Amino acid sequence: MFDNSYARLPNACYRDVMPTPVPQPELVVFNWPLAERLGIFREAQPADDDLADVFSGNRIPADAQPLAMAYAGHQFGHFVPALGDGRAILLGEVISRCMRRYDLQLKGAGPTPFSRRGDGRYALGPALREYLVSEAMHALGIPTTRALSLTLTGEPVRRHIQHPGAVLCRLAESHLRVGTFQYFAARNDLRTLQALVDYSIARLCPEIAFSDAPLLNFIRHVQTRQASLVAHWMGIGFIHGVMNTDNTSLSGETLDYGPCAFMDTFDPDTVFSSIDTIGRYSWHQQPVAAQWNLARWVEALLPLFDGNEQQRISQANVLIAEFSSTFTHNWHRQLAGKLGIADYHHGDEKLAQELLDLMAASEADFTDTFRSLADIAENAACSALPDELFANNGAWQHWRTRWLARLGQEVLPLPVIAERMRAVNPAIIPRNHVVESVIAAAEQDLNFMPFYQALKDLRHPWDAEAERRFDFSSVSAAGRDYRTFCGT
Repeated sequence: MFDNSYARLPNACYRDVMPTPVPQPELVVFNWPLAERLGIFREAQPADDDLADVFSGNRIPADAQPLAMAYAGHQFGHFVPALGDGRAILLGEVISRCMRRYDLQLKGAGPTPFSRRGDGRYALGPALREYLVSEAMHALGIPTTRALSLTLTGEPVRRHIQHPGAVLCRLAESHLRVGTFQYFAARNDLRTLQALVDYSIARLCPEIAFSDAPLLNFIRHVQTRQASLVAHWMGIGFIHGVMNTDNTSLSGETLDYGPCAFMDTFDPDTVFSSIDTIGRYSWHQQPVAAQWNLARWVEALLPLFDGNEQQRISQANVLIAEFSSTFTHNWHRQLAGKLGIADYHHGDEKLAQELLDLMAASEADFTDTFRSLADIAENAACSALPDELFANNGAWQHWRTRWLARLGQEVLPLPVIAERMRAVNPAIIPRNHVVESVIAAAEQDLNFMPFYQALKDLRHPWDAEAERRFDFSSVSAAGRDYRTFCGT
């Protein structure tokens, strides 16, 4: 089933727009497991040429109502009152077998009324990054938008140089974002703002509609999802890179994979985005950025609160302050799980922080360190994590002794604890050098075999014994100056 409930909102929420046809659509990849799970094709399986036509935008599905969503946003702290989908077109919503709605959006399908003189196209490299990393994030259990297809357009895209063009079909629980509400708050359009709130509650958490305070409970619901999401990001060393309010999803999904990257060497100040010159969205600043973004959302919703101005502001401050404790709870639980601690005690966070401090001082690899701890838990004599890895060997030995003693207080035996640790500490992540090698092969020679291989590997991140085409080991020394770009 296909629908577009967003098109039933007030006209100011979007602009009708048709995708711009491309000369030679060619399907690179289609996510059949995802399509089958959602029941997108319930009759005959289409041919690749038909899929390429539909998911490049050359042929519009029945019942689709293509549109570009309106939104504003704070970009690196600076408010832009009119952004909107400049290179993305929402086809509508597929309704899954279990009657849940998922947006289908074409990214790179041509200019829209929000393109601001842009070409509305997507270069192949960033499209491949988004497909590969979003699917890897899903395999890692991180809430994320998904990639359904990637199609070549047959025409070049010019950025600083010329690149092959592509269209990515992105699937999301919703593309509603903080900036959607900022757009109407900036225009003092309270009627549309209320309509958006009602729509969002019905779409994302319908049970809240019948509560005593739907708006306040909705804000808490969104904050809880965001706090959990950012804690998950940090737990795998992921750095989003462009946490602007227009990229803060109300559904709690990772949205926009432009300048994202993963840490090799652990450094809390790590930032990869070429445009983040002050480290606003560095690894350890991500919870601060998330709270700041949500504060801007609550500000936008303030006119809809009950009470006088002072009462509204007081309520808003209480809500915004709740994010800190919610995130801290999620982050401490995340760290405890990575260390094999199921029965969390007050003070365990100090043990975890001491390890992070050791890792930072010794420039240890984030992923490999936590993964190796599972081997030590299983066998205390294990040399999987060489003592010489840490610059202060005495401090490491002291920490290791206290950590093993702490595990001894758990109910479960150490071999079981080790397996639980391997279930939350991945064996592989989308290392930056792997992602770049995949992009280079595709852009230079239209060779997609490395992409297919990396995608296959990354769908099994927990299995250290799996056969892999790529070497996912750390190349920290080579990656210190790694920089990523938005692709616009």
